[in-house]
Formats: sequence, structure tokens, C-alpha cells
Amino acid sequence: MAIESTCYGSKSNGRLENGVQLPLQGKNFFPYSKLASDLGRTYVHTKVHDVVVAAYHALELAAPGKIFMYGETGWKIGGQFRPHRTHQNGLSVDFMVPVLNEDGRSVPLPTGFANRFGYDLEFDGDGKYRNYTIDFEAIAEHFYQLHIAAKMEGIGLSQVIFDLAYLPRLFQTRRGAFLREHVTFLQGKVWVRHDEHYHVDFAVTCKPL
Repeated sequence: MAIESTCYGSKSNGRLENGVQLPLQGKNFFPYSKLASDLGRTYVHTKVHDVVVAAYHALELAAPGKIFMYGETGWKIGGQFRPHRTHQNGLSVDFMVPVLNEDGRSVPLPTGFANRFGYDLEFDGDGKYRNYTIDFEAIAEHFYQLHIAAKMEGIGLSQVIFDLAYLPRLFQTRRGAFLREHVTFLQGKVWVRHDEHYHVDFAVTCKPL
């Protein structure tokens, strides 16, 4: 069992001790880039690791057949993590949007060098990119399972950043009422679009720098 991590400071000015890497693969999930994982860009606090993995396990039953992908998280020791302004103390995780193909089947988001491993993809106002459509039901269920797993771990979700234009679509899903009551979505402008991924900050008590 990994030694529990210790986070310091804030998500935008912090560091991390004993960070752990998210798994390279699961039955229903994998990283946005194996290369980026090998380079050490997918480390988190141990509690965040356990919540993320537990939520994916729960989704095997709650959302069978759905494919999920996580994005960037941070360095093993935290600190500045370009090009992000946050992700510095092990409590921030990017999740790439789950998508459906033109047949309505869950498929991996196309990521690679050409689109900056998915971060340069741009979905339109209807959540479409070429033959791909954002799976809002899968995202809503993911938020629900993250909330439940975090509560079991004794932590929480402090904030979620997702394109504001997509929130009405999320609130129309089966978990919509739950999301309105239990998930805090950042309102207002952010420095970069969040249409191809959603950013989750977890609430863990950290020590001062």
C-alpha cells in the first residue's frame, strides 16, 4: 500500500509529497497518452487516486460499455505544471469527455500529437466534433460516482470546470438534479476552453507551504 501523500499550499501554488500515478489501464478507462504518463504527467494525491479508481470501478456496473479517459494531473512532487495554471498539489484531475460515434457507441476520444493529445479538439455548441458526440449521460454518471467515492474516502469535490454552455445538457440527464445540488461548477470565464475535458479539483486538507 502506498504511503499517504501530503499536499502543500494550493492548486495554483503548491507541491506534493509521495504522489502516486494513476493506473495506465483499467477495464473501462485509460490515459489520454501513454507517453505523457511515462513522462510523469499523471501523478496525484493518494486519496485522489483512490477516489478516481473507485469511481471507474463503480462505472463498470453503473455505465456498462462506456469508455472513459483521464487527462493531465500533475508531477509526482507537484509544483509548476505547464501549460496549466493549477495542478500543483496533486488535487486536480482533467478528464477527457467520453464520446459516442455516429452509431451511438461509446468509443475512445481521438488523441495524439496532431491535436495535443486531445486538448486541441474543439466541440461545437451541440457537443459535436466531426463524427463524435459528447456523452453527457456518461459524464453525469461519472460526476455522481466521483462524489460518492470521494465521500467514502472522507474528502470531496471542491470545484468542477466544464464549458458553461454544456451545463444545461448535463442537468437534463438522469443525474441532473443531483448535479445541481451536490456539484459546484465554476461560473464565469476561464483562461482556456473546457469543452474537450472537464477539470475536477478535490477537497483535501493541505499543509501550508
